[in-house]
Amino acid sequence: MTSIASVTLEVADPTAADRFYDAAFGLGPKLRLRASEEATSGFRGFTLSLTVAQPATVDGLVGSALAAGATTLKPVSKSLWGYGGVVQAPDGTIWKIATSAKKNSGPATRDIDAIVLLLGVEDVKASKQFYVGQGLTVGKSFGGKYVEFEDGAGAGPVKLALYKRAALAKDAGVPEDGAGSHRIVLGSTAGSFTDPDGFAWEAASLATSE
Repeated sequence: MTSIASVTLEVADPTAADRFYDAAFGLGPKLRLRASEEATSGFRGFTLSLTVAQPATVDGLVGSALAAGATTLKPVSKSLWGYGGVVQAPDGTIWKIATSAKKNSGPATRDIDAIVLLLGVEDVKASKQFYVGQGLTVGKSFGGKYVEFEDGAGAGPVKLALYKRAALAKDAGVPEDGAGSHRIVLGSTAGSFTDPDGFAWEAASLATSE
């Protein structure tokens, strides 16, 4: 089964980005960085979500991200689905930190239950068919609105999901307009390819840190 073996963010300053992510989220080897000066502007078409166990952990991670230099896109708040907020890292990557729990069950930790990469696509059904053709298995599907794929055997730490681009931008609190590089490369257990929306996948062995 095809899966995400790694996620590499392309950033202008890998040293500064590494320092930020270590202080903000402590992701370590779960997130890779490489230098890039490719032009990019506006919404890059994806967000990364950190799912945690309770509101106190959301507050702690958002607080550490802001202290390390992130900016707020959506302040932390309660909603029908739980509790969370959205921040933007200094390198431009958008991060949502959230929990489905509405009450704390213990002291705050920095434990992250799951990392979800949401790709904003123009045609969810077409992109779903493309990824099934690449060997991914659908876990959840809600028509042309949202698709979530299952983790493969020996999968990396990141789950992949598809969302309409306009809806994803709205969820992140940014305009949907954007151009240039996505500034993200996915390591694949199925080799190299590019999806219908221009997201690049590399063979896992090629997606290395720099």
